[in-house]
Amino acid sequence: MSNIQKKAFITGIRGQDGSYLAELLISKGYSVSGVVKPESDKSKSILAGVDYIECDLGDEEKLALLIRELKPDEIYNLAGRHMRGDSTCEDFSINAYSPHILLEAIRQFAPQARFFQAGSSEMFGNAPPPQNEETPFHPVSAYGVSKLSAFHFGRMFRESYGLFVSNGILFNHESPRRGEGFVTRKITLGVAEILAGKRDTISLGNLDAKRDWGYAPEYVEAMWKMLQQPEPDDYVIATGEVHTVKEFVEECFRIGGIDNWEKYVVIDSQYARQSRESVCKGNHTKAKKNLGWEPHVTFNELIRIMLEADRERMGVKLREEK
Repeated sequence: MSNIQKKAFITGIRGQDGSYLAELLISKGYSVSGVVKPESDKSKSILAGVDYIECDLGDEEKLALLIRELKPDEIYNLAGRHMRGDSTCEDFSINAYSPHILLEAIRQFAPQARFFQAGSSEMFGNAPPPQNEETPFHPVSAYGVSKLSAFHFGRMFRESYGLFVSNGILFNHESPRRGEGFVTRKITLGVAEILAGKRDTISLGNLDAKRDWGYAPEYVEAMWKMLQQPEPDDYVIATGEVHTVKEFVEECFRIGGIDNWEKYVVIDSQYARQSRESVCKGNHTKAKKNLGWEPHVTFNELIRIMLEADRERMGVKLREEK
C-alpha cells in the first residue's frame, strides 16, 4: 500500500460542504488546500491542517498557477453563488465559468487530477419527479442555468480531453453549518431563539414548498466516493423522500417542545420564492449501485441535529424524547 500522501484542492472550502469535505479528507490522511476570497473574514471556519489560499475564482492566471504548483490529485469545485432576485453577472460567472477556468488549468498543468463539480437539483427545473441521471434538464432559474453550464463544461472536458471529471447532481442537503438565509436553518435558529426568549415569531414564505432534504456530511462522502471510482461519471445524490416546509416547521417545534406552532409562524409574501419548478425528488439508485452510497440520517434526525446545534448556541436544553 502506497504511503504517498494525496493532495486535495477545494474551492468553497469555508462553506457548509467545503468544511465538511475538508474534515473528511484530513481524516483520510490527505493534504488539503482551499481557496478563499481575498476579502473574506480570516477568522471564519479555520480548520487545523488546511492551507487556505487567497484567490479570486475569476483570476485565470492565479488559478492556473495554483494548479501548476500544487498538482493536486483531487480537485473539488464547491464554490457557488445562490442566485436570486438581486444576483449579478459576477454570480453567474462564478457558477458557470469558473469551472471552465479550473478545467482548462487541469488540462494544461495537472491532467492526472480528478475533478468533482458540484451540480444542483435546480438543473432539472420543471422536469417531472423523481429525477435521475437520465432525466432531461429543464432549468427555470438563473442558478439552475448557471449550474447546468458548469455541468456541461465538465462533460465536455471529460469527453474531449479525457479528463477524470465527475458531476454530482446534489439535491438539498442541510446541517448546522447551513447559512442562516436558507429556510431550514432559518426555522431551526428561529425555534432555538424562541426557546431562549429572544424572539416571538418566525417569518416564512410558502409552507407548501416541497424538497428532498439530506444531511450534508453524508453528501460530501458521496463526492469523495465519486473520485475513487475507476471511471468518471455523473451521479444524483438525494434521499428520494419529499417533505414540505410545513412538515419541517411542525417537526422542529415538536422537538423543541413548543405546542401550537401556528402562533409563532408569520407568513410573509416577500419570502415566498416564485418558481415554476416541479417537485424536487431525486433517485439515487445509481449512486447506491456504483458507489455503495445511500443516506442514513432521517428527516426527523436531521432536524434534531440542526436544532440541537442552534439550541446549544442559545444555551437552551431540548426536552427529552419519551
